[in-house]
Amino acid sequence: MAVPGKKKPERFSLSSTMGSDDDPIVYCQPCDCDGPRLPAHGYCVDCREHLCDTCFMAHKRHTLSRHHTLLDDNSMPQTMSSAPVHPSQPDNLTKPCPRHMKEMIKFYCQNHEALLCSVCVTLEHTVTTCKVNYIPDISGQVINSKEHQVILKAMDTITEQCRKKSEDVKKLTAKSNSSLTDVLADIKKFRTEINQRLDELERQAEDAVKAIQQENNKNLKKVETTCDDVTKSLKTSSDAIKHLNTTKKADKLFVELKLAKQMIKDYKKRVHQSAAIDVKEYNFRLNKAISTLLDKERSLGTFTEKSAKQPSPSTAVDIKSRQTSHQGEICVKTSKDKNACWITGMILLTPDKLIISDGVNSAVKMVDTRSQSVTDQLQLDTIPSNVTSVTSTELAVTLPDKQNIQFISASSNKLKKTKTLKVDGKCYGISCCQTKLVVSFCFPAKLQILDTKGTILTIVKGENIFSKPVHVTTNTNSIYVSDWNMKTITRLNWQGEVTGSYGGMTEPHAITLSDDGSVFVCDWGRNVIEEIITGDCSTGRVVLKDLNHPYAVCWCTDTSKLYYSCRTGEDKHDNFLQVFKLS
Repeated sequence: MAVPGKKKPERFSLSSTMGSDDDPIVYCQPCDCDGPRLPAHGYCVDCREHLCDTCFMAHKRHTLSRHHTLLDDNSMPQTMSSAPVHPSQPDNLTKPCPRHMKEMIKFYCQNHEALLCSVCVTLEHTVTTCKVNYIPDISGQVINSKEHQVILKAMDTITEQCRKKSEDVKKLTAKSNSSLTDVLADIKKFRTEINQRLDELERQAEDAVKAIQQENNKNLKKVETTCDDVTKSLKTSSDAIKHLNTTKKADKLFVELKLAKQMIKDYKKRVHQSAAIDVKEYNFRLNKAISTLLDKERSLGTFTEKSAKQPSPSTAVDIKSRQTSHQGEICVKTSKDKNACWITGMILLTPDKLIISDGVNSAVKMVDTRSQSVTDQLQLDTIPSNVTSVTSTELAVTLPDKQNIQFISASSNKLKKTKTLKVDGKCYGISCCQTKLVVSFCFPAKLQILDTKGTILTIVKGENIFSKPVHVTTNTNSIYVSDWNMKTITRLNWQGEVTGSYGGMTEPHAITLSDDGSVFVCDWGRNVIEEIITGDCSTGRVVLKDLNHPYAVCWCTDTSKLYYSCRTGEDKHDNFLQVFKLS
């Protein structure tokens, strides 16, 4: 208590811990701060605080303080200014916590194998949930431990791997740079060949022009000669007739007139024949294929790898060698369907869960590939075109007639509408990769890259690129678009630049990517499915033929199975998905 007659002391001052000179009293400092003043019955050397019985026992139990050195009431300092009786040894823990930079790492959580500071322990790794140790209490066992040896060995191993990798990359870089020097030489050679060919074509055009000019001059000379001859002859005859008429020589005049009459008839014919010569004017209509070459083509050629890791030409991948076996078919027509199915798009959420869009029946269906049955069906109020997975439980479907993208939840094996995204045209193809949507439009033909909120990131359009792009698929490197009218598969990078094109098809429809980067495409007109090697999109082979107008297609990496639908107008084909295994 305070000494009578004196001013009330401030808390934590020396006088606050004293009674009279003969009866010193030391109080619990935590309680004195924000609670009732209680006598101290112990002392924490680390915290340098006096503690009451309650705080003393709590200090022993709490994770942050149970390692502290505690003194009972017989050993504790009797005044605030007294030095600790048994000061604890300072630890050597000076590494700051990466999350709480003002705190030092002093604890280790056995459950999460994590280094912690006192704030981490208090907030996330409490004694009730984790086994937390004070590092000085357990650190002694790591000296010359097995863990110490294993970690050093692992470090040495990685260091050696880095050294070897650096040497390997250095050698490969030298080879690559050398090959690129050859590439530059090939480019210059190719450019020279192009120039020579263009020069040749120019000479041919000049020769054709000169030939026409020569023919024109020849015809002109012929007409001029004819007209001169006719004019001279007629003048001679006219002068004779005038003279005979003046001199009244009737007999000779009669003969001359009859001859002139015949002459006029013959000369009319000659003049008419001369006038019939067709002399035309010309203009130059350029070769469209050449004129659009630089607009359509984005490079002189492509770089193909010749790495030692790739198979030699004699053992290069031959798509023809794929083994195919029919695994059966899955009926996707349900009791809710009023018409035969038209499966316009499909995507796998898992190897056992296939999502399909049914255009004619305005539905999205979930198909269990194990039980080979439709497990859920979501009816829409308009025709869906294509479907893609956004996450493992979310889908996006294009609705061209409404110019919308409908998002659908596919959790708990149930399909349910969620949000709707408005777009600026009739959207058909759709594919999602790393939260970006790639959407194709036909009227006008274009491609858009959007985020899932609808913000347009990139637009690709141009009559030399797209005409009717209806199907799209993507991976982290490229975008692939099939175009009905242009009869091509076009590859683009994520900046919207064309990096390759594959043609030679009659009516390409849906496309899907395999695990090794190849593209499978349904050629509806030829009744085949082709596989395109994506290195430069220049090589492709038929893997399935004699089909019934394949339309939509989907590849399963885990099972190496290819699913495809048909569009024939016949129930026996259109209501089923065909399943093939490829190896």
